[in-house]
Amino acid sequence: MKVRYDEEDDILTYEVSDEPIEYAEEMEQVIVHFTKDSKPVLLEILNAKDFLSKALKIGRKKKEKFAK
Repeated sequence: MKVRYDEEDDILTYEVSDEPIEYAEEMEQVIVHFTKDSKPVLLEILNAKDFLSKALKIGRKKKEKFAK
């Protein structure tokens, strides 16, 4: 497992395995690369600062909701 951040392009990559990549699918700010057996190999988060900021806000709201 490897995690890298490219500050210049604001892309966070998360390598799940080193298996060969067969195809990729883009879902809004996330590109997921898969093997021929549809196993995820690599995730690319575009505009990572914005994506993570939104994810943290959602996480905080849910935590506050369940703390009540």
